[in-house]
Amino acid sequence: MPKAYWIVCYRSVSNPSAVAEYAKLAGPALEAAGGRLLARGLPAKTQEAGISQRTVLIEFESVAQAIAAYESDAYKAALRALGSGAERDIRIVEGVS
Repeated sequence: MPKAYWIVCYRSVSNPSAVAEYAKLAGPALEAAGGRLLARGLPAKTQEAGISQRTVLIEFESVAQAIAAYESDAYKAALRALGSGAERDIRIVEGVS
């Protein structure tokens, strides 16, 4: 079964304190759900139509596990802490086998 990845792009951050509170809750919630943080931060370089925005990459064992992590009660608590503190784009992508 192929692995799955969350790709999170932060389009804008309006409340850095809310993002910090979200991170305190989201990290442990995603780790408990089987997620493994692979990368986070601003791009070292952008190409073509790339936009320099904070990006996070998290690996899961499967698409089902990645979706379950997003829908977990612990992650929902992190989302409540974030509120409208950031506009993000989250994609769950299946890895190639």
